[in-house]
Amino acid sequence: MDTQNNQPCRKRNGKETSFEFKIFVIQQIANGQISANFASKKYNISRSTIAYWQKKLSNYMTEKNGFIFKHYPTI
Repeated sequence: MDTQNNQPCRKRNGKETSFEFKIFVIQQIANGQISANFASKKYNISRSTIAYWQKKLSNYMTEKNGFIFKHYPTI
């Protein structure tokens, strides 16, 4: 499939956020300092983005705390 004017097929509209900022927000939520809803309003991030970060960074957070927990599918 050809694109017009050699433009990429998908345009990114999101803003770049640092890994440290993501960890900072997730740690605040995990420690109970703020709620996910309040964090979304305070930092202008959608709740679905925060939920995505929590899902993706949960493995990093557990490894950082010295406890490695991996989900294995049940049969």
